[in-house]
Amino acid sequence: MLRRLREVMAEQVSAQERLDRIVVLVAANMVAEVCSVYVMRGDGTLELFATEGLKAEAVHKTSMRLGQGLVGVIAREAQPLNLPDAQNHPAFAYFPETGEEIYHSFLGVPILRGGQTLGVIVVQNMARRTYSEEEVEALQTISIVLAEMISAGELQTLAKPGTELALQRPQRMSGRSFADGIALGHAVLHEPRVEVKKLIAEDAGTELARLDKALESLRSSVDDLIQHPGLGEGGGDHVDVLESYRMFARDRGWARRIREAINTGLTAEAAVERVQNETRAQLVRQTDPYIRERLHDLDDLANRLLRELVGWSGHPGSGELPKDAIVIARNMGPAELLDYNREKLRALVLEEGSATAHVTIVARALGIPCVGQIDSVLDLLKHGDPVIVDGTTGEVHLRPASDVENAYVDKVRMRAKRQERFQQLRDTPAVTRDGVAMTLMMNAGLTVDLPHLEETGAAGIGLFRTELQFMLASSYPRIGEQEAFYKTILDAAGDKPVVFRSLDVGGDKILPYMRQAEEPNPALGWRAIRISLDRPALLKAQMRALLRAASGRELSIMFPMISEVGEFDQARAIVDAEAERLKSFGHELPSSVKLGVMVEVPALIWQMNELADKADFLSIGSNDLFQFLYAVDRENARLANRFDPLCVPVMRALKDICDAAGRNNIPLSLCGELASHPLTAMALAAVGLRTISMSAAAVGPVKAMLQSLDVGKASAFIESRLADVSCDLRKALIGFAEENGVEIDE
Repeated sequence: MLRRLREVMAEQVSAQERLDRIVVLVAANMVAEVCSVYVMRGDGTLELFATEGLKAEAVHKTSMRLGQGLVGVIAREAQPLNLPDAQNHPAFAYFPETGEEIYHSFLGVPILRGGQTLGVIVVQNMARRTYSEEEVEALQTISIVLAEMISAGELQTLAKPGTELALQRPQRMSGRSFADGIALGHAVLHEPRVEVKKLIAEDAGTELARLDKALESLRSSVDDLIQHPGLGEGGGDHVDVLESYRMFARDRGWARRIREAINTGLTAEAAVERVQNETRAQLVRQTDPYIRERLHDLDDLANRLLRELVGWSGHPGSGELPKDAIVIARNMGPAELLDYNREKLRALVLEEGSATAHVTIVARALGIPCVGQIDSVLDLLKHGDPVIVDGTTGEVHLRPASDVENAYVDKVRMRAKRQERFQQLRDTPAVTRDGVAMTLMMNAGLTVDLPHLEETGAAGIGLFRTELQFMLASSYPRIGEQEAFYKTILDAAGDKPVVFRSLDVGGDKILPYMRQAEEPNPALGWRAIRISLDRPALLKAQMRALLRAASGRELSIMFPMISEVGEFDQARAIVDAEAERLKSFGHELPSSVKLGVMVEVPALIWQMNELADKADFLSIGSNDLFQFLYAVDRENARLANRFDPLCVPVMRALKDICDAAGRNNIPLSLCGELASHPLTAMALAAVGLRTISMSAAAVGPVKAMLQSLDVGKASAFIESRLADVSCDLRKALIGFAEENGVEIDE
């Protein structure tokens, strides 16, 4: 049967003819009086697409809802159904136009792709009998071939006018907005699923040998992960997770099921895909969160095994891209995003991610929309599918209908007019209605950010993330390379100030050439200034490059993750020593050097008086400060919506910092995510901040908000609300803005 099936798939015939020949072939080889194929339409109904044995006139006329009849139950449960007397089953439904009332025995299996049901294939006989396990296996093998036909779009031409098949239908998915903007384009899968081209095996022994070799390589790579130096030191949850992962990789049941699928006539790749389709279809229907979480491990293992089998390696960003590429990924690092051609990159969609992850920060720097926490989007798309990303609402439209696409084209035109209005504010001062002057700076980290300084009218760069240069390099940048880079930044800024943050790596920011032990809690671990002080050569080299680049000009540097005043003293001592060294060699020093501290570790809130005696300025890093105050890992998608940073405890902490800075007469700014939204920026102004640094795209909307704000009235309002810890501060501030005509354009 499989040899004949291979021949049918190779024939140059129409999709309907191919499907008709497949059902005839299956019925003949399984000695069944009936073989029928039902395909899932976009509206959730199952339509009879081909049959051998039922009435021919029922094709493309008979349909049923999900859960209706035996076929509907199979589609809903994604499980085979093997019945000796189908008409006595409680779910049996009679469709008179098919003429199936004379058939008793029934076997149906779901047609699956990526855990999604695409249809059902059924065989029937007049005699009452239970189909053998071998017959069930054979039908499941045929379902793999049909799944490829459906997913390739081959059967779409057979659908009724105005209807789509399930895998081709338009879908709207909702997630979280990480970077504003709207993009229309075509999907590029960052880690594309391995396309299984050859489904039917020529020799089972060869396929089993290929599987064994691939499994051995997979298990070896997992062992290498666990045996990484330092990974197992002291135990911890991360070791347990990897041991669990290794257990899955060595699971004999998993390997046995793949071997059994190969013995039914599939290639090793098709067998892996079939077993994973069946597993995924069951796990996605589980309510137990632990069991559902294991699905990610199994998906990853199956994909790794497929790559081992096909010898696949590569990165789609290095290949040919459509001119309007929308990158779809489970998650990724900032360097991976920058591998893509920026002229063709239009948007980023993540299954996971967070608003403060560095890949989303880079997306904002590139000015591309980014939406995250779109569950299972990789399973619902194929390379080249049309996609619309709405970074304003957090919606992603897959294969959008023409009316949706037209509506977004109009929306893009409206956004362009809105940007023109903000552009008109570029040269106007950021002064509130009651005459309070604010300083609006922008965050940066790449040379691509620099034109935004002039475009937005920002007063300067309040945070320059120096680590991005290190993360994008294949080896540690030499001092000369660093110096040239920093000089480029200062030259581009002209007479506007630039505040450089010293190297902030560790945690979620890993340098590819720097070995770093895995940690149970990397956000709380060896990172930022802690690395720089433990590896002083790194900090010395960077400080020397900055001092040389800024010769004759003002230089501002701030140190991240300072936990106590003594750490700042050590960092200042290194800067002073490097300045003395350069001076002794005759180098021109900066006209002034200002050294600041990022207030992001809560312990500093109770060291403000001592800190003010030592530092030249302070800058609140609200992203880390918030996660430390709430003990929330900002990279954890499960907790992303659990806490609102615009809340009474956080605003109380910010007000305490502002009050302490005011008492000590030390300059204070804020450069975190809170500054990038008009509503939260209004709250920052109300608690006393007068300098804030944000994404370039936020400067216009925040300036428009400030020019419509009476900050004195806002301060009085928020002060009254901070006394009540149960107050819904976001809701209260939205009401204040509406009542007082404050322009909140999010």
